[in-house]
Amino acid sequence: MTRSLLAGACALAWMLMPVAGAHAQTDMVLVPADDPSGGAADQGASSNAALADDDSRGPIPFEGGQLTITQQEQYGEKVLAYDGKQLASNYDVFFDRIVKIGGVDVALVDVGDGGNQCGPAKVIVWKPEGGTIQTTTVEQDECGAPPAAVSDNAIYFVPYLLPGDSKPALQWSPTDGLTISGNLTYMPEPGTDWKDIDPAKYDNIIDAFHNEAVYREAEKLLGKEMPDMATSLLVGGGTEKTASGAFYASGCVPHDCGGNDGFMAVDPAKHTLYFARRGDKPEADTWPAVKTWPADVKAALDKALGSAN
Repeated sequence: MTRSLLAGACALAWMLMPVAGAHAQTDMVLVPADDPSGGAADQGASSNAALADDDSRGPIPFEGGQLTITQQEQYGEKVLAYDGKQLASNYDVFFDRIVKIGGVDVALVDVGDGGNQCGPAKVIVWKPEGGTIQTTTVEQDECGAPPAAVSDNAIYFVPYLLPGDSKPALQWSPTDGLTISGNLTYMPEPGTDWKDIDPAKYDNIIDAFHNEAVYREAEKLLGKEMPDMATSLLVGGGTEKTASGAFYASGCVPHDCGGNDGFMAVDPAKHTLYFARRGDKPEADTWPAVKTWPADVKAALDKALGSAN
C-alpha cells in the first residue's frame, strides 16, 4: 500500500517532534509529561500524575517494578533502567508517558543525542504477561524517530519527509511488534505556481519546496540529490533578498554545521532556482553551474559559504 502526504502535513509532523529542554544536572533526572491516553490503567495514570511537579525526583512505578533515569557524572550520559537493569542510555533521556495499548501498559521514553533540529529516538518499554521487561527502539534515521501517535491498539510513527523523500510509516503493538503500515511520499501543494511564492511566510527556505512550480524545477536540477540538498538546509532560519529580487538562505546538516552546508536561492520573476552544497571538498557543488549565476546571487553564496570557485 502506497500513500502520499502533502508537504504541509510533513511540516506539522516535524513541528510535533519532542524538544529536549535544559534541566539541572542531578543524580536522578525525571521529566514529567501529561498522559493523553484517557483510558490508561490506574498505575499509568498515577505515575504520570506523580510527575506533574517539575521538582519530582522519584522513580516511576511500572508493572510491579520501577523505571529510573540516572546520571552518574555531571556531563555524562543518562541511563534508563528497570529495577536496576539498564535499558537505554544517551545524553538526553526523558520520560514521556505511560499508555495502554491492546490492554498492555506501555512506557514511552525519549532517548537521543540532543542538538539542533534532531528529535530523539523513542524507546518503548512493556512487560508481556508472565514475561520479563522488553524494549523496542524506534529510530528511523540518524536524527531520531517520528513523533508517536497513540491509539487503543497501536502506536503510529509518521515520518517527517524532506523534498524527494519516500519513507515507511511504522506502527507498533505488543502482539505484532514494529511493522510497516504504509509508504509515504513527499508531495508539493498541487496547483501552486511561481506567483504564489511568499518568502515572508517561510520559517526555513525548505518551505519553498511546498510550491509545486519550485518543486518541479528543483527535480530537474537536482534529481536524486534533492533530499541531500534539503538536508543541508535543515538548520537554518528565514530568508534574505538580493538587489534583483531573488530570495535566499543558507543552512547546514544537523550535528554537522561547517562540515555539510547548503545554500538555496529562488528568483520568482525569472522562474529560476540556484543550489549549492559544500561537504568535505574544498569546492561546493552547484546547480546549475556557478558560472551561470547572476552576480548578486553569486555574491550571496560567497557570503554564506565562501567562494564556490
